[in-house]
Amino acid sequence: MYKQNRGVRDIKLSDRQMQIVEIVKSEQPITSEQVAERLNLTRAALRSDLSILTMTGILEARPKVGYSMTGRMPTNMIADFINNILAKDIKTRPVVVDVDTSVYDGIVTLFLEDVGTIFVQSEGYLAGVVSRKDFLKHAMGKTDLDRIPISMVMTRMPNIVILEDDETLAGAIAKMVEHEVDCIPVVSREDSEGGKDKLRVTGRISKTGIIKVINEMLTD
Repeated sequence: MYKQNRGVRDIKLSDRQMQIVEIVKSEQPITSEQVAERLNLTRAALRSDLSILTMTGILEARPKVGYSMTGRMPTNMIADFINNILAKDIKTRPVVVDVDTSVYDGIVTLFLEDVGTIFVQSEGYLAGVVSRKDFLKHAMGKTDLDRIPISMVMTRMPNIVILEDDETLAGAIAKMVEHEVDCIPVVSREDSEGGKDKLRVTGRISKTGIIKVINEMLTD
């Protein structure tokens, strides 16, 4: 339902308005008469829906031409999109090294894989996270990087920000902003004898990955 006094943020398109958007998207430019014909309705019955879609900036009306898409999307539609995409749908392959890996080999892996963050595991489970900034901070002025274990420079639990498969894209963005990180590991939990869950890394979500997903949404 469209609440004119609240602005674009509160727009909620009806099923018929969504149908109109799909028709215009596939056949633009298209006149109101042609839209009405596709839906087996009168022009008068569609007048308010077309007005709403035009006022919100979704459709553009041109005299003697008809309606076409503007390419803009209301705020609530973007919010729905990022709240309905799960981490498991967009995670990518994680770059993981063993806890005994040297800082030198970690840096080599970082550049060979062309990533900004690598994850460190011990006996198959998440033990730490190292970013490009971490490597730079600890590598400056040191020449024995092949003798320093990566465990000396990594961020350890419980200071690691994590995501699970059923968390949303919106949640991932919020965690990145709150904790000021560029990449978050996606993990699955496994019970351990000590009562603490063991975390197995199953993927990664980065700022670059999020930008690609949003760009695909806007392109579509």
